[in-house]
Amino acid sequence: MSRFSIRLKKDHIEQSNVNNLSNPTLSQEIGTSDIEMEPNRKGFGRALVAVGETNENVVALCADLTGSVMMDGFAKAYPDRFVEIGVAEQNLITVSSGMAAMGKIPYCASYAAFAPGRCWEQFKTTCALNNQPVKLIGGHAGLYTGPDGATHQMLEDIAIMRAMPNVVVLAPCDSKEAEKATIAMSEDDRPTYMRMTREPIPVITTDSTPFEIGKAQIFNEGTDVSIVATGTMTYHALIAAQKLAKDGISAEVIHCATVKPLDNQAILKSVKKTNAIVTVEEAQIIGGLGGAVAELLSENYPVPLRRVGVKDKYGESGAPEELLRAYGLTDTHIMLAVHEVINK
Repeated sequence: MSRFSIRLKKDHIEQSNVNNLSNPTLSQEIGTSDIEMEPNRKGFGRALVAVGETNENVVALCADLTGSVMMDGFAKAYPDRFVEIGVAEQNLITVSSGMAAMGKIPYCASYAAFAPGRCWEQFKTTCALNNQPVKLIGGHAGLYTGPDGATHQMLEDIAIMRAMPNVVVLAPCDSKEAEKATIAMSEDDRPTYMRMTREPIPVITTDSTPFEIGKAQIFNEGTDVSIVATGTMTYHALIAAQKLAKDGISAEVIHCATVKPLDNQAILKSVKKTNAIVTVEEAQIIGGLGGAVAELLSENYPVPLRRVGVKDKYGESGAPEELLRAYGLTDTHIMLAVHEVINK
């Protein structure tokens, strides 16, 4: 057995203790036990209050989950601009669309399992089809919903929203980026979906880390393989890149906070340099980020590709770290995928 294979058997949360990444705008605590942890929904909540202060057209609507999706701060600060719809997600969307048609900028939120899960048709018909600037926030998305189990672990949201014309799809990697995305949405006139996590995740970006809707960011420069990640999995991709560097493999990590529209130019530029690519997402790989990248490369620049994500399965109850291991979404699994594409 090779030394690499032996090391892969170690627990996936082992820290490298050295930040050897090439991007100075990222947290210097990546790969250490000192890294800050916070649910990215908290960043959304802070930013929503901020955009409400600067733009009186911003309104917020919720489906009986105000505290869970962090809209409580906005509700207290601007009660005349907050609407509690109740447990009626379809109505949440149609009321939001109507307010957008009257010149408002509605942010509406629920658990992702319910919105967009329960109200996809309403969002399509009243928001996307009419190109209304409704901002749908899907809380508690992905496996980080943990013990809530399969019914609440929305894994299909990226795929179903990505298939809808006119819609921007965002998956911020941490709470700081969620803040930036929330502010950017208020200045963008397109219907938008953003997924949020329940549990704390590492804060890997800083105030100086660039963010722009539609633009991917190179979080680590490399020459041997391109790792394209989104949402919570970008942190694990960076840890994998740190460990791969010890094996002499230079991994370029591309963070796609915007899954749609995909930054085709950035991905193609990277893969023409590395000629191998791994995609990573905490969602179904069918129709998700991996599918989008595969479509792009098959039509423009075919290279060896591996997709790390949930492979056509539903979630189950458990701690997030347990679920990531069970579904093959750790830095160890990313490293294995990297070796596969490089060897291929």
